[in-house]
Amino acid sequence: MGSYHITVLKGDGIGPDVVTEAMGVLECVGKKYGHDFVFNEKLAGGCAYDAYGEPLPEETLEACKNGDAILLGAVGGPKWDHLPANLRPEAGALLKLRSSLGLYANLRPAIIHKALSDASPIKPEIIGDSLDILVVRELTGGIYFGERGYREGKHGEEAYDVEAYSEFEIKRIAVQAFEAAMKRNKHVTSIDKANVLESSKLWRRTVTEVAKDYPEVELDHMYVDNAAMQLVRNPKHFDVIVTSNIFGDIISDEASQITGSIGMLPSASLADGAFGMYEPIHGSAPDIAGQDKANPIATILSVAMMFRYSFQKPDEAAAIERAVDAVLAEGWRTPDIAGPGDVPIGTKKMGQLIREHI
Repeated sequence: MGSYHITVLKGDGIGPDVVTEAMGVLECVGKKYGHDFVFNEKLAGGCAYDAYGEPLPEETLEACKNGDAILLGAVGGPKWDHLPANLRPEAGALLKLRSSLGLYANLRPAIIHKALSDASPIKPEIIGDSLDILVVRELTGGIYFGERGYREGKHGEEAYDVEAYSEFEIKRIAVQAFEAAMKRNKHVTSIDKANVLESSKLWRRTVTEVAKDYPEVELDHMYVDNAAMQLVRNPKHFDVIVTSNIFGDIISDEASQITGSIGMLPSASLADGAFGMYEPIHGSAPDIAGQDKANPIATILSVAMMFRYSFQKPDEAAAIERAVDAVLAEGWRTPDIAGPGDVPIGTKKMGQLIREHI
């Protein structure tokens, strides 16, 4: 039994479509397992800019701080690309949410569901019929939050962005990775560029030190360029990947494409303690917004992560994941994952089928 307050940010484009189905799954799980959910819907992203002239109003930020977790759809789109960086939804809402709420650990599973194994662009003899990699990305430090600016250089104007990490920042994200590995296959790969960057040398030393507290976990290090190649060449080498903000941004997108279905992949952004923000990794896809074509599975699986990480309810999380697997095994597909001969179903129908299996 439990009562949870969830701040809901449906966002832009297909965000409202997929979040509505995820909320239905939350209520379905609540009925089965005896939980109550209080949803506090607020505006964030381009819709907030249109309404208030800013992508993250103070009212929204306060609601996020006062909830048990955040469910986010998607923000941004071409409509707002002309705005200054601080007012664009991606920076003005997402980066501000991460920094203001201390959401320093981004967990992005890259999972190939057996029923969709043929969607991967990797050869079957390499990928097999399944894949399960967890990318743990540091989210509030590094080059995206470092000193930046312009200056006059020897050959005219120069721009600079500083990549900086403290030992504290590296240690806490490494702990998240090793803790996750203890619940999986006990293997961590730390990705850096320690042959060139001082920040990566500190990263490697610190991760190696943290590893001493987890003797059961195997640790290996890879330079980011080699890791990008190995993800394609031998993806089954990886269990948990831990890396910096910018490297994690790139590597997690590569890992998601290996699965062949970006509409299937959830994510969690965690602070210290149980608080987190949960969202699909896909964008706002404004071209199909409101047309009952979006795939809600990534958002629904993000709700499963919410149960697992913020509410410490693994049974509820597993029930959602089993329901998704069952629906896929029966052959149901939204347009983005439909193959030749498949008759795709809509966003609402997919949400309904998953709720019925729960």
